[in-house]
Amino acid sequence: MAKAPTVEDVARAAGVSRQTVSNVLNSPDIVRGPTRERVQRAIVELGYRPHAAARRLRTRRSSTIGVRLDPYAGGISGVVLDRFVHALTERASERGMRVLLYAARTPTEEIDRIGDLVDGGEIDAVVLTGTSHEDTRTTWLQERDVPFVSFGRPWRSDGEDADDGAPAHPWADVDGAAGTRAATRHLLDQAGPRIAFLGWPEGSGTGDDRARGWSEAMSDAGYDGPRWYTEDSVGLARELVGAALAADPVDAVVCVSDSLAIGAHLAATALGRPGLPVVGFDNTPAAEALGISSVEQLPEQVAAGVLDLLMGPTGNVVLQREAGHDAAFVLVEPRLVVRGAE
Repeated sequence: MAKAPTVEDVARAAGVSRQTVSNVLNSPDIVRGPTRERVQRAIVELGYRPHAAARRLRTRRSSTIGVRLDPYAGGISGVVLDRFVHALTERASERGMRVLLYAARTPTEEIDRIGDLVDGGEIDAVVLTGTSHEDTRTTWLQERDVPFVSFGRPWRSDGEDADDGAPAHPWADVDGAAGTRAATRHLLDQAGPRIAFLGWPEGSGTGDDRARGWSEAMSDAGYDGPRWYTEDSVGLARELVGAALAADPVDAVVCVSDSLAIGAHLAATALGRPGLPVVGFDNTPAAEALGISSVEQLPEQVAAGVLDLLMGPTGNVVLQREAGHDAAFVLVEPRLVVRGAE
């Protein structure tokens, strides 16, 4: 078995002293930029991994990232966050970090929980999920100077970033508009020009982004179609689409989630149109079992992007601007999974 690289190996490859390597690992801010970058390249090239337990004792850091475990709410689409948390845990471990799960039901409760964990030295950084317009959690974290990255972009009610064009904070997300755009273009090619969109009520950043992809694809093609709204419920979607299809027999339906896609499929089947093309979003096992096409979010790629933004190559948690990254966000393009005859 090959011998694991040591600090001395890194120092020799970078042409620096052992102490300089130690400084880059534990106090990177005191090392000049070019030297730090040379050492970091050597670390990556050699595959050096500091001993996590020794580093925690030496730096008095926990080497732990906190992330909320969402309350169990049943339904269909929660599998995406489960996959994200699993991927984040696995990839963080590969980089010498641990993930601590905490429970919180509201933003206020989550802020209190994060505060306890930070003050107790139990976590060094946070990964937020479920971002929303004017998110109070991000403001609190920035005021406390706690390193964090969000799974979900910093939605703002005015739709704009800061004056200098920089995002309000580092984030990684799935390009929902790209997903529904691809789904709509596919259905325009395979089913016909009358494509409906079944989404959540307006005001949801994620839902509005996915609606935008459908709208843009329809506009680009010179077509128009109805936009229907309902809460994320199979039963509500089935009821709404049943009534809507009776009045407007569209060629296909693009949905904001698999829950709504399943409701739309059941409504079409009940009306004698089991072959009506329907595309969901999330590519859940339920959609797969029913043979419904869906957009897959690829949460594993989001988890990798979150860690790239949150951590330097040495495994130290750093604030994004201090890390020297050119990009403050990662936008993952999802993939369309086509099933059935459409």
